[in-house]
Amino acid sequence: MFKHLKNDIPASLVVFFVALPLCLGIALASGAPLFSGLIAGIVGGVVVGSISGSSIGVSGPAAGLAVIVLSAIGNLGFENFLVAVVIGGAIQIALGALRAGIIGYYFPSSVIKGMLAAIGIIIFLKQIPHAFGYDKDYEGDLNFFQLDGENTFSALGSMFDFISPGALLVTTVSLAILLLWDKVLSKKHDIFKIVPGPLVAVVVGIIYYTSIDPSSSIAIANDHLVKVPVPESADDFIGQFTLPNFGALSNPQVWVTAFTIAIVASLETLLCVEATDKLDPEKRTTPTNRELFAQGAGNMVSGLIGGLPITQVIVRSSANLQSGGKTKLSAILHGFFLLGSVILIPRLLNKIPLAVLAAILLIVGYKLAKPALFKQMYKLGKDQFIPFIVTVAGVVFTDLLMGIGLGLAVGITSILIKNYQNSHFLHIEKSDDGSHVVKMTLAEEVSFLNKGAILKELNALPNDTLLELDVRKTIRLNYDILEILDDFAIKAKEKNIEVKLISERGTVYNPKNFTNFFKSKSKEAA
Repeated sequence: MFKHLKNDIPASLVVFFVALPLCLGIALASGAPLFSGLIAGIVGGVVVGSISGSSIGVSGPAAGLAVIVLSAIGNLGFENFLVAVVIGGAIQIALGALRAGIIGYYFPSSVIKGMLAAIGIIIFLKQIPHAFGYDKDYEGDLNFFQLDGENTFSALGSMFDFISPGALLVTTVSLAILLLWDKVLSKKHDIFKIVPGPLVAVVVGIIYYTSIDPSSSIAIANDHLVKVPVPESADDFIGQFTLPNFGALSNPQVWVTAFTIAIVASLETLLCVEATDKLDPEKRTTPTNRELFAQGAGNMVSGLIGGLPITQVIVRSSANLQSGGKTKLSAILHGFFLLGSVILIPRLLNKIPLAVLAAILLIVGYKLAKPALFKQMYKLGKDQFIPFIVTVAGVVFTDLLMGIGLGLAVGITSILIKNYQNSHFLHIEKSDDGSHVVKMTLAEEVSFLNKGAILKELNALPNDTLLELDVRKTIRLNYDILEILDDFAIKAKEKNIEVKLISERGTVYNPKNFTNFFKSKSKEAA
């Protein structure tokens, strides 16, 4: 884990700067104390990062849970809600023990790539208002419909009424620093690889804020800065931690909330794991059951000390990867940076302009949704491109889980159509006397998904037909198909259809019972 310190330390700093406003923004959107978001970020880095088997995944409070958390806190109260977080963590540990992590492998590659591209588009679009100085919406919001009554696109129109010249200038300078660092300076000398460009951009942003006269037209307003809670003393700092009220264990609503958190957080984590593994240039595979255990342990710790629920998060994970992170040490260090900064330098953090962080996330968003990805998916054909683009549109215009569900539905529909088409090969011949000879060759495996296609072909056979049914390649035949064939054997007599069954055992004419025939065939094979 310590072999790549020169990569992991700079990456952890970038993730720290990205995570800081996201933790605060998600806590704000969730109706929870701001410090609870920081607790979740710290636990996600230190606890989850230490237990997880993911090399580049970073965990913390997730925007996808904000609406669930907001509703739960409103109904239960914050201390009772924390009990649900603890129980939810225990449920995730149980899911890991039951090996439920395999669920993540059942999402098509096209859907996962669509999710990544959509997240990139959302990050890019959501950060444009912050880059211009319009901060009505909270950092880290990924939903199309925002809690402030706007949507992703209407916010872009509203920002023109609130343009801050200072914020726009800081964004431009920050973008220039980031691009110059990444494209030019990092290739010139090793020092530029050790010192990350985002850190330089943050330092420049702080210097700009503190050096410009507040009355100037290009000054940065206080509401366009990071807002970290500032404790006045050690007791004040400790007082920010909240303990759960375990007297609420008898409340059924607490258990409903716990199961909701566990299921949604686990699904988002598994999707993120699949996505980050695809982004990883070294193509390492994260053990998903261990990841569920790590997330569950993190949620139990977070809930016990007053933090929000945790998932693995694609925004922070992709920022980690794009900043050169190699091992999970970068995720762990970012948690310690969060902890140290809120204890030692909260006032300095509150001088960081959000425009700098918007510039960092604009780069992250663009790299996730490069036009080259869309071209690549288009060239792979409609079977890959349609689920991909449906997922992109679904995530951008609704939310993460809804978009994934739409993409998955399209992917499954595509598979059903292919199964319908590929269950058998049908060849029709006509003899000299005009009678039909129909040759049907069944595939290696024929399931209930092929039921409709085969039934359609059998029902369409005209009277006085010779059906040559070739099952020499067939290994598995679903019982639903056998039922269809048995029923057809009866109808065939009525329509004067002769059935010639061809198998590796030889040829059988007009079998009365296909089920018995294939049972005996299976016994012979065994």
